[in-house]
Amino acid sequence: MSVELNHTIVHARDNRESAEFLAGILGLETGAEWGPFIPVATANGVTLDFATVPAESLTPQHYAFLISEAEFDTAYARIRELGTTYYADPHRKHPGEINHNDGGRGVYFIDPSGHAMEIITRPYGGWPKGS
Repeated sequence: MSVELNHTIVHARDNRESAEFLAGILGLETGAEWGPFIPVATANGVTLDFATVPAESLTPQHYAFLISEAEFDTAYARIRELGTTYYADPHRKHPGEINHNDGGRGVYFIDPSGHAMEIITRPYGGWPKGS
């Protein structure tokens, strides 16, 4: 059996708010609450299980999602419609911009719990020359 990531737990101030925020931007569904978790499943079978934790237990993390160009257009429009601040870079030095790393497009935004979310249309460094 090959090794695959199956799920990860994402700490949140409010599990439903964070799960619905991400699912809404990415055009995904939130799953049924299961114990303390609100799941959001991605197309490659990885589930993000959002769990409410005390604010002092929150450590901001980074989550990156590889999406198609059409999905980027839709997600980027949703980010702007929500009035969510977005950045071209992880250090938040270029607000209101997107990047074009590796010939694709990418943008960073912060979820309600302070996690850095990223959407990209090409994996960084992962495309052969000429693609």
